[in-house]
Amino acid sequence: MAGFDLHLLRHGALVTPGLLMGRTDGVPSEAGLAACMARAEGLAVEAVVHSGLARSEAPAHMLAAAHGVPLTCDPRWRELDFGAWDGLATESIDRDSLGRFYDDPDAHAPPGGEPWSALVERVGAAVAELPARTVLVVTHGGAMRAALAHLCGFAQRQLWAFDLPYAALLSLRVWPGEGGAAQIRGLRS
Repeated sequence: MAGFDLHLLRHGALVTPGLLMGRTDGVPSEAGLAACMARAEGLAVEAVVHSGLARSEAPAHMLAAAHGVPLTCDPRWRELDFGAWDGLATESIDRDSLGRFYDDPDAHAPPGGEPWSALVERVGAAVAELPARTVLVVTHGGAMRAALAHLCGFAQRQLWAFDLPYAALLSLRVWPGEGGAAQIRGLRS
């Protein structure tokens, strides 16, 4: 089967940056929206998908309109649920607990939060249901790393090597099929 291009765009900066934003939503800043538009300039896409949170939905609407393509919402592309830590600044979280989470987010998920493997599973299911056409997904840093884990087989520790700042664009070539497979075509941050 022929492959397709999958572009993963992290939402832009928020009005209130520096918080663990999983299920908690935030207002995208004007500069963040402009950065997303600039990052996606020149992409030829056939569809745009967003996670349903305003920080991904707002730029996705703008991008779909600019490209004249359909827009859909798939909440499986949302960020990891940080549970009791959601919406907090990292400085307000116990350093040892936060360190254990970053070291092994499956064994030490945030209190009431989502384990890493659950994020990889739901993002993997979203990838598997994408149409075999060029798609731009406006999503979140954790979901982008989960897609890399699913498609490329990266271990969780390896994924921290990917710098995915606001408005980072990751382009992959995906070959549909069981388990999926991908080749990284480019990372622009």
